[in-house]
Amino acid sequence: MKIVTENLGKRFNREWVFRNFSYQFMAGNCYAITGPNGSGKSTLMQVLWGQMQPSVGSVNYLGLEPSAVFKSVAIATPYMDLIEEFTLEEMVRFHFKFKRCRVPLENVLEKTELESSRLKIISTFSSGMRQRLKLALAFYSDCELLFLDEPCTNLDKKSIEWYHTQLHRVPSETLVFIASNQEIEYPATASKIDILSYK
Repeated sequence: MKIVTENLGKRFNREWVFRNFSYQFMAGNCYAITGPNGSGKSTLMQVLWGQMQPSVGSVNYLGLEPSAVFKSVAIATPYMDLIEEFTLEEMVRFHFKFKRCRVPLENVLEKTELESSRLKIISTFSSGMRQRLKLALAFYSDCELLFLDEPCTNLDKKSIEWYHTQLHRVPSETLVFIASNQEIEYPATASKIDILSYK
């Protein structure tokens, strides 16, 4: 599958966040969307995964039926909410009612390395634990499209190593997007797209 954008643009009021964005994203590749804070990386990602409508242009998912796009997308962002009242175990089971799991469900907690907190309420989690959980839910979802927005936010050194291990284990046919202004967050082999080139 691939995603094709044609003359894509998004503006808020009179300000263009990006425009004239035409690109072909191919399955099996990783793309790093780069640029400084506030430059529009997250907005472009949200348009690409279908949460936000573009102001102009189009996004086409070739190889996917329109009705299947939602089930084909896995997302992890620092601003994504978790259900605060759930325990870790409840959150994992709830998430995988809506997404296929790439590993046996009973192994997910072990792979997050948060197993000792399985019965803790998410509202008591540190920011780093929350971010690792969000990443794990995305990594273990059996989806063709993986979107990671500033994935190492709030992660310590050990968790960043865990992140890179999981990223390396993503199935080779997955289409991966990483929005970041830090090179540590994306592989050296990623195709880089500077959002400032589309202003």
